[in-house]
Amino acid sequence: MNSVIQKATRVIIKVGSSLVTNDGRGLDHAAIARWAAQIAGLRAMGKQVVLVSSGAIAEGMLRLGFEQRPTDIHELQACAAVGQMGLAQIYETSFRAHQLGTAQVLLTHADLADRERYLNARSTLTTLLRLGVVPIINENDTVVTDEIKFGDNDTLGALVANLIEADALIILTDQQGLYSADPRKDPAAVLIQHGRAGDPALEAMAGGAGSSLGRGGMLTKILAAKRAAKSGAHTVIAYGRENEVLARLASGEVIGTELAAQTGHLTARKQWMADHLHTAGQVVLDAGAVQKLTGDGKSLLPIGVVEVKGEFGRGAVITCVNAEGAAIARGLTNYTSAETRRIMRKPSSEIESILGFVEGKELIHRDNLVLL
Repeated sequence: MNSVIQKATRVIIKVGSSLVTNDGRGLDHAAIARWAAQIAGLRAMGKQVVLVSSGAIAEGMLRLGFEQRPTDIHELQACAAVGQMGLAQIYETSFRAHQLGTAQVLLTHADLADRERYLNARSTLTTLLRLGVVPIINENDTVVTDEIKFGDNDTLGALVANLIEADALIILTDQQGLYSADPRKDPAAVLIQHGRAGDPALEAMAGGAGSSLGRGGMLTKILAAKRAAKSGAHTVIAYGRENEVLARLASGEVIGTELAAQTGHLTARKQWMADHLHTAGQVVLDAGAVQKLTGDGKSLLPIGVVEVKGEFGRGAVITCVNAEGAAIARGLTNYTSAETRRIMRKPSSEIESILGFVEGKELIHRDNLVLL
């Protein structure tokens, strides 16, 4: 059986603190250079890659003279602020050696809980990928509090996989993968090579604390795989110190633990939209727009809207209805109800002159729309 990474075109790669740092002595420049080289290899194979990287706090600890990870939240935030500079610098230098540009993206849970900020983050990341840039993502530890922190970059990687509908999430760690029991205590423990993401039995097997630098143990990785599977992304948990691990996974070799999603992208997205029993508002479409959506699979443009019902904000789920009031689709709107009323029946080329800005030429992009 070939690795799911072989066929994946959009991949999230998460590297843990132990794989990018020198055991608390700041960032490991040589290790990061090797990751950049491997990711450049994936890019040459035509894969889009987003990197979720730990290491900022560890680098900040070194620069600020902390011998142990602080427990005070503001000291942690200070370490993150200082360390993030070094993390961005070394990644930029390493990827430039392969003629690849990078972008720093810092996220909090609040960014993905708010629909407008969710769409902004999604649009930015997909645009960066389209432009050939490698986004380097980390939790925005400088501003997070206990209420909004992801808690670990395994979860962050899964949320980003959901955000941009990645095909696969690779969690690179200092462990070989998921074992049937703790191999340090049970000599009969065996490596689980294949499993189903979300299987409760896997959560029962997982356990154990992370390293002193990181926060995540194996359980967070199993739960991250479960979360990523909700949008159809498969997960591979692999030993990050395996030689050329990314290239070997991309060539089809099965390494570590592979947890397959049971739901494809389209099915998951339809289910998510279908769960919205009460949408924020409605737009009534003319016959031409109905045909574009249902017959041609096109996006919804403002010119096809004849009436707006209800009040809604950008990023809200709204229902598209025909002239008879029958619901034909649901989707995430790029514009508020007030803005939609101003641009409806107008060509997309006039949006900027009417509103003074453009969030997109579509009212609802086809990637954010499902037929009912």
